[in-house]
Amino acid sequence: MSAELLSILVLAVLFVVGTTRSVNMGALAFAAAFGVGTLAAGLDADGIFAGFPGDLFVVLVGVTYFFAIARANGTTDWLVHAGIRLVRGRIALIPWVMFTVTGVLTAIGAVSPAAVAIVAPLAMGFAARYGIKPLLMGALVVHGAQAGGFSPISIYGSTVNGILEREGLPGSPIALFLASLFANLAIAALLFVALGGLRLRGRDLGDLGDEEAKEAKEGDGGSGGTGGTVTGTRARTTPDADLLRLTPARIATLVGLVALVVAVLVFDLDAGLTAITLAVLLAVVWPEDSKAAVAHITWPTVLLICGMLTYVAVLQEMGTIDWAGEHVGSIGIPLLAALLFCYIGAVVSAFASSVGIIGALIPLAVPFLEQGEIGVVGMVAALSVSATVVDVSPFSTNGALVLAAAEDTDRERFFRQLMLYGGAVTLLAPLVLWLGLVVPGL
Repeated sequence: MSAELLSILVLAVLFVVGTTRSVNMGALAFAAAFGVGTLAAGLDADGIFAGFPGDLFVVLVGVTYFFAIARANGTTDWLVHAGIRLVRGRIALIPWVMFTVTGVLTAIGAVSPAAVAIVAPLAMGFAARYGIKPLLMGALVVHGAQAGGFSPISIYGSTVNGILEREGLPGSPIALFLASLFANLAIAALLFVALGGLRLRGRDLGDLGDEEAKEAKEGDGGSGGTGGTVTGTRARTTPDADLLRLTPARIATLVGLVALVVAVLVFDLDAGLTAITLAVLLAVVWPEDSKAAVAHITWPTVLLICGMLTYVAVLQEMGTIDWAGEHVGSIGIPLLAALLFCYIGAVVSAFASSVGIIGALIPLAVPFLEQGEIGVVGMVAALSVSATVVDVSPFSTNGALVLAAAEDTDRERFFRQLMLYGGAVTLLAPLVLWLGLVVPGL
């Protein structure tokens, strides 16, 4: 048995053991990285640790630490109420607002994980407060980020279009952008219906306090909603006046949030380092609000994601990804090879950097595309979208950020939901994209 095939089988065993024995899959992955890396790949400890995602570790810790402080001093509650007033009490619009915001951020150049890191904590706070299913809210945040992710000025779009230009292949930046936009919009719409999004329309003002309901209703010309409460939600009949008051700590936290956005989007600073720096500044000035914040950093999620990505880095170092791509490219049936390329992009990207996979797989597919039997524009679009639409997986950066930001929910259960949903997208999306973009010969 080849080392590459062995490494893939070990990955399958990780899933089986992690889901049947309730062992943190990240801890299992660290052990597997040590075993496979040492015995099959000949790596020493430095070689194995070289794959540790230090940047993602800091993002997960920094962002969750910052928003744990924001939650402790009441800033997130204030933002939730402000957001509800902004949409005039229409709770059903909130997931789509988050979808749009992340889409705009990535379309104008933000790295997808950075946009999700900014929006996800706020979005999941809304979900917890108003009884929106966390999978619905989290998935719409991630799909929103990917909807705008292939604009001509975005990171993904620039990467793919640059590769095509460098390889001398025809491309269409607009077609690539629209393929991602419509694919993610369609998935988000289906998910919204499937997870009860339409039922949120009957809760327009149900969870608002009297004053807020009156304010929202007046802003909507008196037709804002039913005004009734909904069984099973945490409705408020009178808002706490302190909850709506802007204290110095809350003002500083809001300034910090704006600073985080500006630092990431304008100055291209690292989201994790910026977030943890802002969190430390808040903790120094208001230590009483920050005592328990460290405990609310989602350490099990950090272990899970860092362990899995370390193992995937071992697979990349030992050539497993290239090995799979070369074997697929040698298949004599072009349409079948195209479908398998899409599946490789989806499966690997569910555990690793999407932009990294795109940058690796498209060059691998160049000899295959140069044969002229498959339309380049359709194939590149299908491969690119397949490799990014799966970022709802809890093992990807975006999925991990959503999981880490979840409030007042059973994270193990939410992890399983994300894993099942991510698996369904990984199974179905490449096939649908292949049928819609590659088979017609676009």
